[in-house]
Amino acid sequence: QVQLVESGGGLAQPGGSLRLSCAASGFTFSERVMAWFRQVPGKEREFVAAYGRDSKLYADSVRGRFSISRETAKNTVYLQMNSLNLEDTANYFCAASFSFFETTWQDRRSFQYWGQGTQVTVSS
Repeated sequence: QVQLVESGGGLAQPGGSLRLSCAASGFTFSERVMAWFRQVPGKEREFVAAYGRDSKLYADSVRGRFSISRETAKNTVYLQMNSLNLEDTANYFCAASFSFFETTWQDRRSFQYWGQGTQVTVSS
């Protein structure tokens, strides 16, 4: 069955860095758009970054600080997070989609598969 397993979350100081990983199984990794979303309690899950075949998309709030990458040989997608700030504190979710239309990537409803999430806390 399809599984997305996130790891790499934890505690970081403002200005620090973390790298999240998401290991995928149960589907053909290269035929899916992979993305990261995040959610804080009481708020909707929001788009962070996505990686299609050759294109990447970032939310305005993370562009220039976060970088998404994927390693097909390992069926893994990464999110390198630099210059973290307090507003980056959230539960981060990995997601996979059939849709390679970039206009759909910021909508969480476009993603069929989800991981359980990994908590990122930025605090001094």
